[in-house]
Amino acid sequence: MDLRLKYARVERERRFLVKQFPPKAEVVRSRHLADRYVDGTTLRLREQRDEDGIIAYKLTQKLPAPDGGAQQGFITTMYITKEEFCVLAQLPARLLNKTRYSVPPFGIDVFEGELKGLILAEAEFDSASDADGLIIPCFISREVSSDDRFTGGQLARATIQDVKRWLLDYRINDW
Repeated sequence: MDLRLKYARVERERRFLVKQFPPKAEVVRSRHLADRYVDGTTLRLREQRDEDGIIAYKLTQKLPAPDGGAQQGFITTMYITKEEFCVLAQLPARLLNKTRYSVPPFGIDVFEGELKGLILAEAEFDSASDADGLIIPCFISREVSSDDRFTGGQLARATIQDVKRWLLDYRINDW
């Protein structure tokens, strides 16, 4: 057994571009996510502010899988205290802010700041067969699950011009 993966779980998710937030979406939860992708690492530091005012701090490591597709890789997350977050937040990192709306089975991320206007939907699965069986709703524009450019770590490093060029690869030129 690879000891780096001893405490990790398989992360299976599919990601999609969304042209506009679905107008009739039934949002069951929303939260603001402020992510810090620590330079030179596979670590993400997250401050999560739920709509009910609860704040959670998390440290996550994501190790990509070579297979791609719905199996994105391995993920390990631990909750940390605000004090620990403040210490780790001093590390050099790239920032990414978004609001995540839970519209089961999707989390719909509406990005802020430099990437304002970008909307991605993702769905997580317990098995590959569940991932393969996902019924794609009409608000989805294109699937980008195998495109590493649309992962948080890459988006944190991207400019709006980068994203516009990437969208052209999907024949989306009116974003």
